[in-house]
Amino acid sequence: MSQIPSKEEAFEILKRYNKDAFHLKHGKIVSGVMGYFANEYDPGNVEFWEVVGMLHDLDFELWPEEHCIKGQELMRELGLDERIIRAAASHGYSIAVDIKPEHVMEKILFAVDELTGLIGAVAIMRPSRSVSDLELKSVIKKFKSPSFAAGCSREVIAKGAEMLGMELSELIGKTILAMRSLNPELEI
Repeated sequence: MSQIPSKEEAFEILKRYNKDAFHLKHGKIVSGVMGYFANEYDPGNVEFWEVVGMLHDLDFELWPEEHCIKGQELMRELGLDERIIRAAASHGYSIAVDIKPEHVMEKILFAVDELTGLIGAVAIMRPSRSVSDLELKSVIKKFKSPSFAAGCSREVIAKGAEMLGMELSELIGKTILAMRSLNPELEI
């Protein structure tokens, strides 16, 4: 029988394979952002979305070359539900795996994984070092500057917005609001 861990259990699983504070915080941020979007798109499954967000980069710290592949193996060994495994792996579509995001949850994860990194990078450049006063136009300006937070793929973010049928500015705006909802707990 496959299991669906609680959000707290998912964080404990994440900590088994990730020690770096950045990766742990990223898992919490993406989990929180997924929960925010779940409230709009799938309110009956908020914790499920949060668990997928928490576990999406399970393998990244120890196995970056096998990202989204090793994670599936680890989650199967733990007996996790195949829906979690598929959704988490789908965020690496066309980069590491050929598992195309199909469910709205998977499309959101695909889009916001990179986008939360970009928004976080813009936020720490502000005097407040926070998303609490971050404006959409600031993120869009930095989005258009490929050298800024170069590790955050603009192509993936734009493709994610397209998959969701959203304008890029709408996706960025909603993700800023989602990240604000996590303050001050995650200090972003």
